[in-house]
Amino acid sequence: MTDSWKTVASPAEGLYKEKGSRFISFIYPVSDEDEIRELLVKIRKEHHSAKHYCYAWRLGTENVRVRSNDDGEPSSTAGKPILGQLISHELTNTLLVVVRYFGGTLLGVSGLINAYREAAADAVRNVQIETKTDLTCYMLEFPFSSLNAVMQIMKNEKIVHADPELTDKCLIRFTVPKSDAFLAESLFVKFREIKMTRIG
Repeated sequence: MTDSWKTVASPAEGLYKEKGSRFISFIYPVSDEDEIRELLVKIRKEHHSAKHYCYAWRLGTENVRVRSNDDGEPSSTAGKPILGQLISHELTNTLLVVVRYFGGTLLGVSGLINAYREAAADAVRNVQIETKTDLTCYMLEFPFSSLNAVMQIMKNEKIVHADPELTDKCLIRFTVPKSDAFLAESLFVKFREIKMTRIG
């Protein structure tokens, strides 16, 4: 199991031209399908005179969901090559849209596949890709007398903590990669006086 995944840091655009047609691409970080729908509506309004609005998206980090749409172009000539760019760059929680302004000349199946792929690739080239890690957050609650034992475990296991409240009742918050959650929980289970709560 891996905790790391890639997405885009912020929106970006790309462009590809072929035989008078313009293929303008837009890439966005997204978190859910509602956000995707809103962005698609926004693009259609801003580019109301375009001929096609083709797109693909991937959502999720463990069970990744995908969708692509040819929006009237011949089957698999638009959505599939756009999705291919997301997959080849291992991007998730990402929407990639290519808007086509028709230039009057038909491109054929291979020409369309190439145009949508290149437009999508240009947006990916222009965006900053970032790697994120799924984390699990815990709160430890324990008496001050257990502070040394807790801090020693954290030091040995290289656990980074934050916002400690060190009074008669100590509170320490810390995060670990999701795949290390079971290990983190097992570190403190032998201490009856330590209460460990998962908070995220």
